[in-house]
Amino acid sequence: MEVELQIANDRDLWNQTVESSPHGTIFHTWNWLKVVEKHSGAKLFPLVGYRGSTPVGVYPVFRLKKKIFRMVFSPPPRTLLLYLGPAIANYDRLKQSKKASLFWRFQREVDEFISSELKANYTRIRTSPGLESRPLMWGGYDVRPLYTCMIRLDRDLDDIWSQLHRKTRVNIEKTKREGVTVQISDKEGLEYLRTALHERFKEQGFRSEKDYYREYLNDLYDSFYPENMKIFIAKYKEEMIGGFVLLCYGDWTGLWIGIPKTRLSGIYPNDLAQWEAIKWARERGYKIYEIMDSGDDPRLTDYKSKFNPEPIPWFSAVKYSSSYIRMTEGIAKFFRIKR
Repeated sequence: MEVELQIANDRDLWNQTVESSPHGTIFHTWNWLKVVEKHSGAKLFPLVGYRGSTPVGVYPVFRLKKKIFRMVFSPPPRTLLLYLGPAIANYDRLKQSKKASLFWRFQREVDEFISSELKANYTRIRTSPGLESRPLMWGGYDVRPLYTCMIRLDRDLDDIWSQLHRKTRVNIEKTKREGVTVQISDKEGLEYLRTALHERFKEQGFRSEKDYYREYLNDLYDSFYPENMKIFIAKYKEEMIGGFVLLCYGDWTGLWIGIPKTRLSGIYPNDLAQWEAIKWARERGYKIYEIMDSGDDPRLTDYKSKFNPEPIPWFSAVKYSSSYIRMTEGIAKFFRIKR
């Protein structure tokens, strides 16, 4: 049976389908997508695939227009998201032959919608970790593997600790002895991290407004704090010196944004904050702690590898409507992503 596409208007059915998929993430949830649409300048098309009356998956795509270019993204740029793409219901329960067949049928319908209805010149899909890439390759996409970092929490804490790099363990113990503490914060901590993010982008040469991401992050905070969003802040002498936003969904936790540089020598607040978050997540029954990454920056990957995570692939897939669009040198400036 072929897959039929519809544009979703039922929030509950959408979220139930996301929850049933092993590749469904907090970023796929209805509220998150709506906040992204509000702040990205891109229009959301929440596509649902059906076989008969049964939803087989969701596929959120965003259309963004820039001059002559009609672009489709999942996720859109400048939203602090690494990946999104399709989430197929009960994918882990299917036999391998049915997985590939179902995903391919779903992908074909989505591609037809992107081409005929959205008339995209350029499409970029970034899949959530662990989802295979063959249907995207069959659909004519240029596919590139990327890697995020995951730590399994369903084991003894002593085992997790012993697998950390020796220097990282030393740094954590030294930082505790120096009097650094880690607390779960609120919007004040989020604003500290947002400001640090803004300063980091400025140092990297990106132009950004003083209130960069403020309204976006505040809307996400209002929708997801405290159940699905925890803000870990490291403090030294009552001053915030490190931390990050940890997202929680199902049995997964993920370090999303943060890890600002510290100007204090000899202490490592972000290492300590990560260890405290790992312990917190494990104690509450989460099975995965993800240090979200693309794997394309060796310096960042080297730092994250000190926590001994497993590299898990995800895929960036790009398609152009014509060779002319592919060869247009000026198109690159429209796709520059600020994380």
